[in-house]
Amino acid sequence: MTATPDTSGVVPGPIHGLYTEGDPIADTKAPDVAVAQMWEQHKFDGRLVNPTNRRKLTVIIVGTGLAGASAAATLGEAGYHVKSFCYQDSPRRAHSIAAQGGINAAKNYNDDGDSVYRLFYDTVKGADYRSRESNVYRLAEVSANIIDQCVAQGVPFAREYGGLLDNRSFGGVQVARTFYAAGQTGQQLLIGAYQAMERQVGAGTVTQYTRHEMLELVVVDGRARGIIARDMVTGEIQTHLADVVVLASGGYGNVYFLSTNAMGCNATAIWRAHRKGAYFGNPCYTQIHPTCIPVSGDYQSKLTLMSESLRNDGRIWVPKRREDCDKDPRQIPDEDRDYYLERIYPSFGNLVPRDIASRQAKNVCDEGRGVGPMVGDFRRGVYLDFASALKRLSKEAVAEKYGNLFDMYKRITGESPYEVPMRIYPAVHYQMGGLWVDYDLETTIPGLFAAGEANFSDHGANRLGASSLMQCLADGYFVLPNTIRDYLANGPYPEVAEDAPEVLAARAQVEERIARLLAVQGERSVDSFHKELGHIMWEYCGMERNEEGLLKAIDLIRALRDEYWRNVRVLGSADNLNQSLEKAGRVADFLELGELMCIDALHRRESCGCHFRSESQTEDGEALRDDNEYLYVAAWEFTGEGDKPVLHKEDLVYTAIELKQRSYK
Repeated sequence: MTATPDTSGVVPGPIHGLYTEGDPIADTKAPDVAVAQMWEQHKFDGRLVNPTNRRKLTVIIVGTGLAGASAAATLGEAGYHVKSFCYQDSPRRAHSIAAQGGINAAKNYNDDGDSVYRLFYDTVKGADYRSRESNVYRLAEVSANIIDQCVAQGVPFAREYGGLLDNRSFGGVQVARTFYAAGQTGQQLLIGAYQAMERQVGAGTVTQYTRHEMLELVVVDGRARGIIARDMVTGEIQTHLADVVVLASGGYGNVYFLSTNAMGCNATAIWRAHRKGAYFGNPCYTQIHPTCIPVSGDYQSKLTLMSESLRNDGRIWVPKRREDCDKDPRQIPDEDRDYYLERIYPSFGNLVPRDIASRQAKNVCDEGRGVGPMVGDFRRGVYLDFASALKRLSKEAVAEKYGNLFDMYKRITGESPYEVPMRIYPAVHYQMGGLWVDYDLETTIPGLFAAGEANFSDHGANRLGASSLMQCLADGYFVLPNTIRDYLANGPYPEVAEDAPEVLAARAQVEERIARLLAVQGERSVDSFHKELGHIMWEYCGMERNEEGLLKAIDLIRALRDEYWRNVRVLGSADNLNQSLEKAGRVADFLELGELMCIDALHRRESCGCHFRSESQTEDGEALRDDNEYLYVAAWEFTGEGDKPVLHKEDLVYTAIELKQRSYK
């Protein structure tokens, strides 16, 4: 068990009157059997839908990344009628394409001690014991099936000389279980899912709507029955109805403005659902990835990820002395270098989990030992050095593993990692929080399901590397198709008319909001508000949080949101292509979500995984959990614009894993 932080003098209950506490919540769908038997039992218990009835049922899927595309392909092949929506000009532009390093699976090809249980254990430990045991075990259990599915699709995974699939290691584990396709694994997996979905488009079971953005959820008689979408080319507001809705719209990292996410990534789909009654789980859990190209100035609008796989062969270091930070790194002898991760965590070295590697990079830079150009008052960079690997493996062998990543780094920075060390620094990458879902991936709105990064279910307070692709494809190919049919077994549901009161009300909400944004005619651009919000979030709800900073952030966000609706300037009109209008709606949602993230971070007076409260740390600066007070999922209910959110707690119960203080030393 973990030690309890000193909370003397802290007033219990809702903090500063920012929220109220409601009834507890629980996942009632997982069978009451041993965790290793849950999934098979649940699949058997679930009701079936015969092939004739499937043709009468319609499923809306928002998002065409790995979770959305794989779900559309699988449900389409099963015979349901699927409507697939994405805001990109092609499903292949989904942000899943940017995932580089690999995908985990418990196949134990290397005979190095891996198993389903070990993958399960590593994932729960990596999550700092804040993930749901039942969902994580299922994820580990179906992981091997994902690899077989993708190989059958022709995904070109790397292979050893003898033809067997190759593996490499990722942070937080001591086995090699990560399957990869050079440095473009996400791209290759997405092409596999995309072609499977396009096959169903050709078969007529999937109807594809590109350049469409979901702006509202339609709820009829308490059930999700459709969406209101805007054709982003013509500006037309459209109503789309179905028997069930699936949100696979990705994460909300762009609330920070600067992140590794694609510029279009947003929270609108899940935030509109939250406002309609879907609880939001653990919104403050933001993963800061340690291996990104550092910020180089105030002009940037996004950051670029360098795959965590590079930490297999690259060694991370900074100079031991501040006065060496200006030197060419090749002129600094080995004895004057601090390989700080290898020094602090000898068992895992450079392959510690992302949250730990990120905090330690921040620590050495805060000490004044960062490298690279000055940005503000600090040099925000550490070296990722491949000199040892190049000597051990040869340039050709390193290029075979990481060549496209090295080329990308050189194009961005002008420096070749074959000649000088890379410079990296942490950046916002992934959101462990998302819509609260049960074992079936169903939200608190019946008929609304959430898959992939859009839900909260599998990663707890920290996501281990190479597990996002695993979760997205597990949800889309194997979990959702098995759980959604139990819900659809009650269908077809009564037909909803496009002029039903609930439909017309949802459509009116969209039209009124658009008109309101266009009518402000203020003096500030949407991007200027977004950038200011991002600065607040990074400064006070980033790698380190504390009560004083979070309270300040909430006040600043509220003031900024008030100014937004008084002073934003949205150019153009609503009846044609208008990217300014698109951004305006997304940033308005970020301004609401950012406040909830800070309230969630404020109420959780412990450190766990990526959520690091400076008031709660061990003597040597590691995250200090408080299992006596905070062993739960925070599920937040929206109660109305300007009203206090309600906190519902889902107790986390571990039967197959013992709670321990997380250590990688």
